[in-house]
This record gives sequence, C-alpha cells and structure tokens, in this order.
Amino acid sequence: MKSNLFASASVGIILLASATAASAQSIDYGAMEQLFNEPVTTSATGSPQRSSQAPVDMTIISAADIKRSGATDIPTIVSRAAGVDILAFAAGAAELSVRGYNQARSPRMLVLINGRQVYLDHFGYTDWATLPIALEEIRQIELVRGPNSALFGFNAVSGVINIITYNPKYDDTNSITVQAGTLGYASGNIVKTMALGPVKARVSVGANQQDEWSNAGSTVPLSLLSDPWKIYAAFDAVTELSPKTDLRIEGNWSNSGQSEMLSGYSYVGHKVKTDSIKATLNADTPYGAMEAQIYLNQLDSTALPLRYENNIWVAKVQNLVKIGPNHTLRVALEYRDNEVNTTPVRGGMVRYKVLAPSAMWNWAATDKITLTAAARLDSLKLSRIGVFPAGVRRISNSDWDQSIKEVSVNLGAVVLLSEEGTLRLLAARGVQAPTLVELGSRQVLPTTAPPVGIATLGNPELQPAIITSYEAAYEHALTKLDARVAVKLMVQTTEDVKSGVSRLQIDVPATATTYAALTYFNIGKSEMKGFEVSGSGKFGDGFRWNADTTYVDITDTTLPGYSAVRRLIAFGDSSPKWRSNLGLGWTNSSWTVDGYVKRVSKFNSYTSTQTLEPVKGYTTVAGRVAYDLKSGITLALNGQNLMRESQAQTKGISGLRAERRVIFGVTKSW
Repeated sequence: MKSNLFASASVGIILLASATAASAQSIDYGAMEQLFNEPVTTSATGSPQRSSQAPVDMTIISAADIKRSGATDIPTIVSRAAGVDILAFAAGAAELSVRGYNQARSPRMLVLINGRQVYLDHFGYTDWATLPIALEEIRQIELVRGPNSALFGFNAVSGVINIITYNPKYDDTNSITVQAGTLGYASGNIVKTMALGPVKARVSVGANQQDEWSNAGSTVPLSLLSDPWKIYAAFDAVTELSPKTDLRIEGNWSNSGQSEMLSGYSYVGHKVKTDSIKATLNADTPYGAMEAQIYLNQLDSTALPLRYENNIWVAKVQNLVKIGPNHTLRVALEYRDNEVNTTPVRGGMVRYKVLAPSAMWNWAATDKITLTAAARLDSLKLSRIGVFPAGVRRISNSDWDQSIKEVSVNLGAVVLLSEEGTLRLLAARGVQAPTLVELGSRQVLPTTAPPVGIATLGNPELQPAIITSYEAAYEHALTKLDARVAVKLMVQTTEDVKSGVSRLQIDVPATATTYAALTYFNIGKSEMKGFEVSGSGKFGDGFRWNADTTYVDITDTTLPGYSAVRRLIAFGDSSPKWRSNLGLGWTNSSWTVDGYVKRVSKFNSYTSTQTLEPVKGYTTVAGRVAYDLKSGITLALNGQNLMRESQAQTKGISGLRAERRVIFGVTKSW
C-alpha cells in the first residue's frame, strides 16, 4: 500500500512540477531570521513573518533554547513555555496540553513535524516516545496556543506544536551525541548532511533506553510496566527540479516500547512501530506560490489485548497569492483517508475520508494594523467494513454511514500601538473530531457468553466537540532593559464535550443475546477563563532570564444523568489553576549554565477505579552546565527533578513518582 501510494504521489508531483513555470523555493529560515532579527515563522499564514507579528499566540523555541534546555525529550522542552501543562505518567510517557484540559492520551493538541501530522488519529493523542527525530536536527519548535484548525489543519483545537527541522538545502548540520546517566539512561545519535549530486540530504539514526520509575509506594502492578526504549532512523532530501522549483522527500521509521497510561486510569506496557514517507513540492508560478504535498503514516501499536494497525494518508495543495502590497490570499484543498482495524476482536475496519477546502486572507490595513481571517470546512464521511463479533447490538455496517460537516474559523488583529507595544486580538472556532476508536474501532468484549458481562464499544453517531475562544494580548518591549513583557486574557468554551467510557455507568442495556455496553457520548460543555503574565530578557555580561505564570479556572457542565468525574471529563477538578516557570542562564566564550524551575498548583488525577485523587502542588528544578571545546566538542551535565529523589506529579499516591536523573553527554559538531 505504501509503495503504491508514494509512487502515485511522486509521479503526480513531478508532473505538476514540469507543467508549471515556477520560481519559488523552500524557505531559508536562517536568512529570514537575520533579515528580521528575530525568530521567523511561515506556519500561520504561509508567508515568512516575525513571530511577534503572527496572527496567532505563538512561542518559538529555538535550536539554541533546545540545546541549553538539557532535556532529552520534546515534552520537557515544551512544558517550560508559558501556559503548557504536562502530565508525566512514566519515564517515557508524558502528555501535553495548553491552559488546562490535559489528560491521558490528550486529544486536543495537533503535533506536526515539518507539517506532517504525528498526532495519532486512531486513539487521538501524540505518542512522544515514537517520534523519529534527534533534538540536534530541530531548527525550532513552534508552540501555538488556542484553537487554530482553520490555519493549521485537522483537529488543532487546544493548540499546535509544529516541529521544524533543518532544511538540508540551506543548513549543513552534522553531529554525534552520546549520553549516559543514572537509573540506566543511555542514548546516542548521529546526524549527517551530505550532497549527492543535485540532491542535498540529511540522515539521522539514534537509540535510547532508560529504567522505568520505581513503583514503590504506588498501586501499579509490575506486570504492567516496562523500561522505555527506542530506535529510529530518518532521512530528508531536497533537490531543485528547476531553478524555481524544489522537491523535498522525507521518510522515517521508529520502533519503541514503554509504559503508558491508557484511557486515563490504567497503566499498560506498549510497543509501537511507525513509518512514514512524505513528498513536498514548492514552486512559484505566475499564479502564485504553490505547494503540493502528500504523505503516508503507518502505525502498528500493541498494548495487549489491543492491537491497532492504522494507515493514514494526506494529500494537500495550496496556493499563496499576493495582491498588491497589502493583501495575501491562501487557498488550499486537503484530502485525508484514515483507517484502522477493529480491536481486539478482529474482522472489521473503520474508516473515514475527509475533504477540506480552506482559505486565508491577510490584509495590512495600515502600517500599524494587520488583519487575518481564515476558514476551513471539514467534510467527513465515515464507513465500516467487515464482520461483527457475537454479542454486539449493532448488526449492520450501514450504521457507520455517517457524515460530519463542520467549519473552523480563525480571526486575528495585530495592532502596533507604538514602537514598543503590540496588541493582538484573536477569535477562533475549532473542531475536535471524534477518533476512530471512539467511532467504533474499539470493541472489547468479555470472555463470558452474552448477556453476562460488559463490553466496551465505539459510537458511530458521536459528534465533534466545538471549541470557541477569545484572547486579548498586549506585548511591550522594554528597550532600555533589553526585555519584553506580555499580558494575556483568554476565555474558551467547549460544546458537545466527548465523554470517556465509564465502568461506573452502563450506557447500553443487555438483551437476551447481547452484552451490556460502555461507549462514548457528547454529554455537556466546559468553560475556561484565565490570564497569563510573562517576561524575558538579557542583562549584564551574558545573562538571560524568563518568567511566566498562567491561571485558568474551568467549569464543567454535564447533561442530566451524567457525571463529569465518572465520564473522565472533570477538567475543572483535574486541571491545576496555576502553572509557572522561571529560567535563568549565563553564557561566555566557553561555559553555559542554565537553571529551570516549574511550579504547578494542586489538582486531581484519576485512579484505577475512575475516581479522583488529589495531587499536591509541586515544584521541579532542572539544570544544565556545559563546556564548549574549540574542537567543536561540547561536554554537558544536566539533571531533571533535582529537588527530590522522587516526586508525585500525577495520580497522587496510586501512580509512579518522577525520579531524579543526572545525565552526562558529549556532542561533536562540525
């Protein structure tokens, strides 16, 4: 399947390239950053622009930030940005969300690598441990807060994390990194850029392993835990098909295993294999800057007794046109085909196809006011093929002949009030689509004959949740202090919240020949309001600092007969009201020292009995000390969770406790 799809895609893209008189190439981020003297993004509107002027709430984490972080994974790096919540359930498993609403297998964050979705549609989450990427090959990580489906695509409802790697056409990135530390940590990776005739390419390979956190004092059975490990490989190649046309092909593979949190309350040993292939063509034509992209993601996920084999392929074309000096239009059409087997009882396949046209208009109304409007229509068609297991009430695949049509909207105004002050006003409507598991791939049956026992089934009539959001943000440059400060106010409402399954509430009664069943429903709404204050800057000889705090208050309202706690949507109870960060660093010609403090206020976490258990507010401290040799070698000592040998950061007394880790690493760059 993969080879056929990719062959067709490549032929189509090459034909498109030869048929157009093009003159654009892929973006040189480094040159743009030098031009603008600050981080640059193309993600929001398609055009290069300063991150401070993008019509979204965006933080760009640079390659230098990643290096100084001392972190060994992307969730830890991103969790130090303002407003980000992290749930570290195990040594190799963490969940991220923005401004509350975090949960196991968090479904509200869209995660991309160079525009390719790595968010897993089948279950609706991102398995960070599977990402086939070395931190050394990342140019920047773009964190976008709030619903942004119209600008960024399918299911971008609470935020977007867009990981941008170095482009081998412009960036000669070469490194070897080896790390070892306490509690069994070991890792190594190689990143190499090369020229193969007209093709510029980068390859990377790596592996890591570590011990799982101790289960001492927790109620987690050892049989459900496994030590995290991963091996991966990736390539990224760019060639000029003509002086004005670039073709970029990316492929990757990963194989990993770790303990994970399943469905909010239960640990499970999880093994995952992923692979993907993607082709992207960029071309300037007389009709605008065109991009054509196609990719295939394949997943083999085993967490006994569940095994999911998920294939998703996405094809997208877009055109960016400037009309005069003040207007930029982007029109796009995306098609996606997503399928997964029914599990653990095999014999069926659940699938949806989505056709999504979208449009964006960016208008420089004056030299101080820029307005952006974007809309996207997702038209989803659901279907099912295959047999049904005995004891299930649904008896026809036609029950899955469902359609969903929803519109996403993003509106933004960026107003330069002065040379130092910028006001950003944002409004959005996002769409959180049901996952394939929720729509019917999941069909866990008891071992008894019906009607004895309870099954867990999907619901093909489940509807998407709709998120509306409003934000006002003011940023001010303190030029004399070489600093920036920001204040943000936000409100958000989620309608038709999708519930989890509850062992405490039967949804479908048994009959003489069928099981009683648990399933998913739209059961209410949730409202969030909050504010954020942040600042960053430099001082003295090589010192830098950053600080932020974010407060959110969430109120959940369910339909009569349902409990937010029992249905695993008690976001008000399970979200901390406060999350704060403080960072301080110093660099001279050879030494770099950085420290990070994160404070999370108390919240509640789900237990194995689907009840809430208190987690005390906690503080984490991390740091890195590095010495750069003139030969291109960097020696670094970093530590995580330094305050305590172990600390409860999720699930109170019933879960695993985050452990102190100290790691020494050597990197050779050239």
